[in-house]
Amino acid sequence: MNTQRLALFSAIVHAGSISKAAATLGMGKSVVSRQLAKLEDELGTRLIQRSTRKLTLTEIGELVFAEALHIDRAVAHIEQLTAQHQTEVKGRLRVTCPRPLGQRYLVPLLVEFTAMHPKIEVVLTVDDHLVDLIAEHIDVALRVAHLEDSTLVARKLCDSPRVLVASPAYLAARGTPSTPADLAAHDCLVYSNGARVFDEWGFTQDGSNTSIRVSSKIQINDGMALVAGAVAGGGVLAIDRLMVAHELAHGSLVQLLADYQLRAGQPVYAVYPARPWLAFKTATFLAFLQERLFV
Repeated sequence: MNTQRLALFSAIVHAGSISKAAATLGMGKSVVSRQLAKLEDELGTRLIQRSTRKLTLTEIGELVFAEALHIDRAVAHIEQLTAQHQTEVKGRLRVTCPRPLGQRYLVPLLVEFTAMHPKIEVVLTVDDHLVDLIAEHIDVALRVAHLEDSTLVARKLCDSPRVLVASPAYLAARGTPSTPADLAAHDCLVYSNGARVFDEWGFTQDGSNTSIRVSSKIQINDGMALVAGAVAGGGVLAIDRLMVAHELAHGSLVQLLADYQLRAGQPVYAVYPARPWLAFKTATFLAFLQERLFV
């Protein structure tokens, strides 16, 4: 049995179609189809039921795929083992992160990282949904969340304090709040997700907690869009500091109620699959993030 064809079969199942697998592997669709047919001939059984809409594994196909995964993992482990002994960073590094983090922070750093290591190729997937790192062959994911998945290794990059901000133009027109209670007289920009609206803001000062339900004319389910609304003078915004560090530094937004602490945002982690060996390229990238991302 040709093990390369078995690996190709695994790639087809992961991709969900022959055409997607061909694109991922950089091969022609007809070549992939022929190799799959030859594997089925070698095994004497059909592994995949083809249709115009999707591919479905046969019963024996599911069993063969389960065994093929062992080969995939063994090959990955061998690659990681040899990568440990490299003296330079090279190869393809697959990274994923949420959209705001990618747009604001990660992309410029990837440009710097690839300039430092000319033999590295970075493939970034910007996605606000959680990605299956193992199934998608992701090396590193940045996640802004409290993590519970024990199958992953997580390295904390930073905490994420929140700040209250507004534009100078908005404050000139509406005045500057001096206490959380003053927010009742202000328009606020509020994050929403489906039916849930995050319009209750908590503040702490000298150990005393205050919770304020704010009113909003604009509700948005995207952090960067909320920042744009605040810069445009749409109102007061409570948001993670890392999302508005650029605007605060350049004066397009001003921090409010600096004597109060808002409820902490979710910390930022670099996450990667738990493996016996960590590839040299991955270890180097993690160290780079640890040093540079939120300095």
